Amino acid sequence: MRRRGRVLFAAVVLLAGHALCRAAPDFAGEPATDDARYAASWVLEAADHQGRPFAIVDKRDARLYVFSADGRLIGAAAALLGLTPGDRSETDLAGRAPASLTFAERITPAGRFSSQPGHNDKGEDIVWVDYDASLAIHRLRPAPAYERRPDRLASPSSDDNRISLGCIVVPVAFYDAVVAPTLGRLRGVVYVLPESRPVQAMFGAIEVGMNNR
Repeated sequence: MRRRGRVLFAAVVLLAGHALCRAAPDFAGEPATDDARYAASWVLEAADHQGRPFAIVDKRDARLYVFSADGRLIGAAAALLGLTPGDRSETDLAGRAPASLTFAERITPAGRFSSQPGHNDKGEDIVWVDYDASLAIHRLRPAPAYERRPDRLASPSSDDNRISLGCIVVPVAFYDAVVAPTLGRLRGVVYVLPESRPVQAMFGAIEVGMNNR
């Protein structure tokens, strides 16, 4: 009986291992923080992305990861983020012009967002993360030289990547090769990881299929 119990226990462990392997994200050798890996595993195990392509924004590491619906990493790149650290905006930004935001309001909020392809007021194709808040993923654009946006993206450190009005800004080549063919064509899900609390707290508060900000 004791040997049979050990065999059954081993079988349960093996089956559980197989289930985790099926759900495990494939980062394709790309360096990633424990937070990003935890988030990707949670998304796939819970099937929270509902069979759609998804992206993870690791604010602490200032990187964007884009995955296919089956959990395969399509690409990753450095990203510029909101000038001010924080996980939620305390003001209603709907209808506000981005240029009107104060420094304190220039936050990239954390949460789960249903993304959709779209265009800005200049006709540029972008990925809306939160349309009402004018939060999007978009290409690096010309900006005042003193902001040094290209240099910040190329820097090996994530400490200088806080400069945007709140949007997630990525290199042009990465947007065109990775973002545009996936999130730029289909609805998806974007998970912006928190920086003021543990990542587990965010996912513990998300119910499968629910939008959370």
